[in-house]
Amino acid sequence: MKVQNPKLEITAVKLEQYPSMDKPEIALAGRSNVGKSSFINTLIERKGLARTSGQPGKTQTLNFYNMDDKFRFVDVPGYGYAKVSKTDRARWAKMITEYLTNRDNLVTLLLLMDFRHEPTELDIQMKEFADELDIPYAIVLTKVDKIKRSQRNKHISMFTKKLELPTSDALFLFSSETAEGKDDIWEVIESQIN
Repeated sequence: MKVQNPKLEITAVKLEQYPSMDKPEIALAGRSNVGKSSFINTLIERKGLARTSGQPGKTQTLNFYNMDDKFRFVDVPGYGYAKVSKTDRARWAKMITEYLTNRDNLVTLLLLMDFRHEPTELDIQMKEFADELDIPYAIVLTKVDKIKRSQRNKHISMFTKKLELPTSDALFLFSSETAEGKDDIWEVIESQIN
């Protein structure tokens, strides 16, 4: 899919600020430094639509990105960043929960996880939460370019086991450096929004 005119439609912190439910939405969830903004920018081949930051924990709102009026990406605040207060963490958790439990137009949740490290407790909880809410999801393993090809199967097995997945079919390898995996992810998105 080629996105011609992507734009940040709205940033929201509570339900009443969300845009109308007139388009399918793909939500992105992951740890603070997993590369959600780079993921969006790589998929749509734009450098600066989603702002990337060297400082984890920057996204503190729900960011609704309109993709040619066909669908929206919704970037939710990253979780697990140690240097934010408990109050902020609780506020973000509430924001994420409120979004995930109230959007009938949410068609898929992309769970982004860093391929270099085993899934954290929070990654596992997020996946279990998606299972509980019965939200279709795919797990995007970012930063795959940082792992030697000979080591990849070992990492895939680790994720499959830690996340208690029956197969590795829900796992998608991705690199924002090389754009590896981009086409596979677009296929997932297109199958969900059509």
